[in-house]
Amino acid sequence: MRKQIKNSKAVESVYSRVREILETARSSAYRAVNFAMVQAYWHIGRIIVEDEQKGKARSDYGAYLLDELSKRLTAEFGKGFDRTNISKMRVFYLVYPIVDALRPQLTWTHYRLLLRVEKESTREFYLEECITGNWSTRQLERQINSFYYERLLASRDRKLVKAEIQKLEPGPKPKDIIKDPYVLEFLGLKENKAYLENELEQGLIDKLHDFLLELGKGFSFVARQKRITIDGDHFYIDLVFYNYILKCFVLVDLKVGKLIHQDIGQMDFYIRYFEEAIKLTGDNPTIGLILCAEKNEAIAKYTLLKNSKNLFASKYKLYLPTEKELKEELEREKRMLEIELKLLKSKDKK
Repeated sequence: MRKQIKNSKAVESVYSRVREILETARSSAYRAVNFAMVQAYWHIGRIIVEDEQKGKARSDYGAYLLDELSKRLTAEFGKGFDRTNISKMRVFYLVYPIVDALRPQLTWTHYRLLLRVEKESTREFYLEECITGNWSTRQLERQINSFYYERLLASRDRKLVKAEIQKLEPGPKPKDIIKDPYVLEFLGLKENKAYLENELEQGLIDKLHDFLLELGKGFSFVARQKRITIDGDHFYIDLVFYNYILKCFVLVDLKVGKLIHQDIGQMDFYIRYFEEAIKLTGDNPTIGLILCAEKNEAIAKYTLLKNSKNLFASKYKLYLPTEKELKEELEREKRMLEIELKLLKSKDKK
């Protein structure tokens, strides 16, 4: 028995040292990939600015150059080179004109967020705090949006203000590199959608996907975890269908938890995006469907833009499942999945 305990401690010691080596290596790889991308985007911005300074007519040529670069680079290198991102690269060079001043601890998404801060001294403050505190991009965004700089200056207890971010947002991990769309696009890799979902959500989305297709009322699957990027922010729609009878897109978003008004506002945002950027001439208005799997009750809610309400009430209800049907399906599948997950976990423990 004592020998087993001794061997166990020895194994634990070796494991801890090996684990530390791997974590360090992962962190180094994470920083190296991100910094290579940051430097590449800085040089792209430099080339654009230098080309502009050759005296070409600004009114037409500048816009034409960005449009052409976006079109060609997107075709060859992917979505990371849309016009907005290329425009940010130009601004990036103008704000940080010395390449040696770039910090390897910060990612491209960090810098994009910093570019939103107009005042140079405030921007430099956030940059230094970000490095010192090892902030993730979500932590940095929260601090900027909550006026962290101003609150810190006005506070008598600065330690408390500095510590609050660790409670509000999780810190960065090396494995997060697989989730960053900019990094994946830069490396030419595809997003792994499985990393965007937990077990229960993934199971429910699978079941809802099958349920809508099995209705046989014109549903055709388009995408799962459909990503849309607006000004550098990434949003994911759980399921996207096209109904060829109704001739419209149907967007499905699942919320595991209580439905709040921001969820409805987010779906409205998705619908407006599809109306402006995706929908083709002749398509009917896009429909949003929010499904909420609360602890005690399931909720299903259709949402459309205001000018589409009458159309939905008359024609669409013939081909779409009712909110009651969706609610019952969600409750049934949620119960079944929770039982399955409990059984799997109990087996793993054994």
